[in-house]
Amino acid sequence: MDINKRIIKHFKDSAELKLKVKDMLAKPIAESAQIFFDCVTNDGKILCCGNGGSAADAQHFAAELLNRFEKERPGLACVALTTDSSVLTSIANDYDYNQIFSKQVRALGLPGDSLLAISTSGNSPNVLAAIHAAHERSMRVIVLTGRDGGEMARALNAKDVLICVDAHSTARIQEVHLLTLHCLCDIIDFHLLGE
Repeated sequence: MDINKRIIKHFKDSAELKLKVKDMLAKPIAESAQIFFDCVTNDGKILCCGNGGSAADAQHFAAELLNRFEKERPGLACVALTTDSSVLTSIANDYDYNQIFSKQVRALGLPGDSLLAISTSGNSPNVLAAIHAAHERSMRVIVLTGRDGGEMARALNAKDVLICVDAHSTARIQEVHLLTLHCLCDIIDFHLLGE
C-alpha cells in the first residue's frame, strides 16, 4: 500500500466509525451535556481526568469551557486534574500513581459537581479510582470510553452516563472522543445562548 492510500484509509475509517456510532451516542451525549449545564449553572464545577491522549482531551475540554468554545460567553467552571505536575508527582511519589486523580477529587469535589472520566479502554485504575471518589462526594459522573466500557462502565450508578464508542482502535476511539467533546461544548452553549 502506498503512503497516500494509507492516509486515505485513516480518513475513511475515521469517518465510517463516526457515522456508525452517531445514532447510538446522540442520547448519552445530550444527557451528559444537560448534566454539565445544570452543574455549571448551579455554581458547580466539572473535574476532568484521563491518561495520555485522554489527559489531552480532558485539558482540551476544560479549556473550551473555561475560556470559550465557538461563541463569546462567560467562562464556565471546569478543571483538568491532569495539569499540575507538582500535585501529580507528589501524590504518585508519596502514595500511589493510581491515586493521582482520586485524591484531587476528594479535595476539590463537592456535591453538585461533576466528573468527566476519560479512558479509551475503560480500565484505567487511576480514572476508576476517581469515579469512586466522585461517588463518595455525591458527584455525577460522565464516562467517555470505548470498546465495551470496561471496569469504568460497571462502576457507574443510575445517575451517571456512559458514552461508549463501540470500536477497538485507540486512535479511532480518540477521534470520536474529540468530536463528542465538541458536541458537549456546543450543546452546553446552545442551552446557555440559544442559536
